[in-house]
Amino acid sequence: MRNIMALMVKELLQLRRDPRLIGFIILGPVVFMILFGLALKLEPENMKMAYVDQDKSFFSNLIKTSIRIEGYFQMYEVKDKAAIISDIRKGKAQAGLFIDKTFTAELVENNQPFVTMYVDGTMPSLATAMDNKASAITNKRVTGSMYFQDPDAEKVIVAPAPFILDLQILFNPDKKETWFFLPGVIGVLIMQITLILTSASIVREKENHTLEQIVVSPISKTQFILGKTLPYVLISFVDFYLILGLGWLLFDLPAASSHLMLFVLALVYVAGFIAMGLAISTVSQTQQQAIFISIFILIPSILLSGFIFPIEAMPSYIQPLAYAIPFTYFVKIIRGILLKGNDLMTLAPYYVALLGFALGFTLLSIRRFKKVLE
Repeated sequence: MRNIMALMVKELLQLRRDPRLIGFIILGPVVFMILFGLALKLEPENMKMAYVDQDKSFFSNLIKTSIRIEGYFQMYEVKDKAAIISDIRKGKAQAGLFIDKTFTAELVENNQPFVTMYVDGTMPSLATAMDNKASAITNKRVTGSMYFQDPDAEKVIVAPAPFILDLQILFNPDKKETWFFLPGVIGVLIMQITLILTSASIVREKENHTLEQIVVSPISKTQFILGKTLPYVLISFVDFYLILGLGWLLFDLPAASSHLMLFVLALVYVAGFIAMGLAISTVSQTQQQAIFISIFILIPSILLSGFIFPIEAMPSYIQPLAYAIPFTYFVKIIRGILLKGNDLMTLAPYYVALLGFALGFTLLSIRRFKKVLE
């Protein structure tokens, strides 16, 4: 027992000599607890809904007013049904509402007209929530004024509901959760490999005191950086296409709208996180520090990027933080390519943002790494 106590004291003393590590151990859980307690919600709020009301009657206004009172959607009008689907595909709206011009006429005839609601199926939490929120449109407060009967007519048959709500799930009609999660899993694994392995491999040279030997060797700084990072670039690309191939083979993931766009995504994303891994290695003295910093980046990236929890469900003051995370743009791009069939013009802003992160971290890592080698 005395030997065990002695080793425990030794480990605690070693931790005391590493103030950065102590900071991550103590402050990390506190920051995560506060941040995630404020940010994480399963049910989105203040979602954008594009609508078309061709009827523009008292009865169609009842439906729209009920949706607004519910406070779940922010509604805006578009010109036609195609515009609704287009806006949902581009991410401008998460839902849509279409009321046909014959709505009132069919109500009068007790023909149960259809009201169509479109939902972005790439967000299972939204699709599930809409199953519950549909009651706001079909409850008696809305439908009570929509029955038309002739009291003098014999054997009047009244439909159980004056209209039928047709809920259409776009891009993922069966609400397959694997379609929602697997594209993002690719990004998580690449982030893990590039951040942890790249940063730890270079810090390992510091710990083994071989970095100084490499500096005075015939190997140039560029050759050293390339030699240390290219293996992880290759591993990341293999993982990217391996997981994607398994997704197509085992889980019937939709085909990519463009394999070139998919390759460019992998290239920019891997380059950005390899550069971030290098930057981490320049501020870390031990592999433990490098791994803790990587985890400190990895966990918020997973939870705040929209990979699991919708960004729209987060408070407005947390959402800017989500858009400061490169993984957020990876998730939007890969879901756009695989699930929504987006073209390059639609996804261009996300590519530009991801490229900006990659260039920024590349310049930072090169500048920092030159100082380390000097």
